[in-house]
Amino acid sequence: MSKKTKQEFIPVNVAVLTVSDTRTFDDDTSGDILAERVTTAGHNLVDRAIVKDNTTAIAAQVKAWIDNAEIDVVISTGGTGLTGRDVTPEAIRPLFEKEIDGFSVIFHQVSFESVGVSTLQSRALAGLANGTFIFALPGSNGAVKDGWDKIIQYELDLRHGPCNLVEIMPRLMER
Repeated sequence: MSKKTKQEFIPVNVAVLTVSDTRTFDDDTSGDILAERVTTAGHNLVDRAIVKDNTTAIAAQVKAWIDNAEIDVVISTGGTGLTGRDVTPEAIRPLFEKEIDGFSVIFHQVSFESVGVSTLQSRALAGLANGTFIFALPGSNGAVKDGWDKIIQYELDLRHGPCNLVEIMPRLMER
């Protein structure tokens, strides 16, 4: 990964969402990992929530965050699998104005290195809504680490080259 040496780091405001029927803040390890990595990278963790595996609840929380001008990025963990209760993609995809198709492709490539063909059970995705980037990661600690450590942290760093998502943030609402 290359760095743009003349750029200064610009922190962005991030909200972290855990989607789970069973997790609480006392045992939300994947949410803890994301929150720790966001702040260690120098970004601002402005909100964190846990919602049940329910399409309406997930969409409502994400919509509240994308309607908040103070939040630049939403990262969720959980609910991207194939079981009946895994509904995160169904909840957030309708909110997208643009889907970031390459994120899923790169996530699966990175995930394949960790878990092999089992990556096909993930429906990780990303998109853009109301000038807010949204990333939906699987709920496992390994998947969260792969998603942040190998993809998202670079795209949220203005110094990463040849390009990154932070440098286009001022232009996201152009019409």
